[in-house]
Amino acid sequence: MTPPGSRIGALIGIGLLGLAVVTTATAVVYVKYLTRVEFVDLQAVRAARDALDVEWGRLRIEEAAMGTQTRIERTARQSLKMHLPRTGELRVVEVKRDDRS
Repeated sequence: MTPPGSRIGALIGIGLLGLAVVTTATAVVYVKYLTRVEFVDLQAVRAARDALDVEWGRLRIEEAAMGTQTRIERTARQSLKMHLPRTGELRVVEVKRDDRS
């Protein structure tokens, strides 16, 4: 026959171990939930990054198209009413340097 005190101690030990198992299992489930929430956020951030990469590429192509010589010349002719100078409109300026230095 076992003394009654050791039986109560064993039951308390088993109860504490059971409580520890339930607490640990609850913590594992909660951490798994948090991981899934963070993964969903990560996927949303990646999707936003990809959209920004696409927009950046589009803007770079647009910038390259805006800077072409043909477009600049057309804009200068239409908006600024500029034109290439005729032969009679050209002036050549010569600068004489003083080579004393």
